[in-house]
Amino acid sequence: MYYSVVDQGCKKHDDSLPLIGANTFPSALSTGDHGGEIATEIELIRSAEKEKIQQIANVKRYGEACNSLASGGLKVLQVTACNLRNVLEQLVEVVKYNPLGQISHALYDVGGEYRRNM
Repeated sequence: MYYSVVDQGCKKHDDSLPLIGANTFPSALSTGDHGGEIATEIELIRSAEKEKIQQIANVKRYGEACNSLASGGLKVLQVTACNLRNVLEQLVEVVKYNPLGQISHALYDVGGEYRRNM
C-alpha cells in the first residue's frame, strides 16, 4: 500500500499521471528547459502623492453620496453573516455603494478577523 502511494505521488510530479479537475503544468521534459514557467518582468508603477490624496478624497465623496444606501446594505450583510447564510448575493449589492475597507470592517465586526498564524 505504502509503495503504491509513493509511486502515485511520483507519477503526479513527473506528469505521467494526469489529474482530472486539477491544474497541471507541463514538466521541463515536455516544454523545453524552462519547466513550464516563463519569466516575465512587469514594471511596477507607483502613484504620485497627489494621486493618492485625490483617490482618498474620491472614496470619501462617494461614501457621502451613497451614505443612506451604504449603511443599510452593510447591516443586511452583517445579519446575513450572523445567521450563517450565504453572503455572496448581499456582497454583490453592497459593493455597489461601499468601499472594500467598510465591507471588511463590517464583516470583522460580526465574524472576527482572519489571522493565519493563530
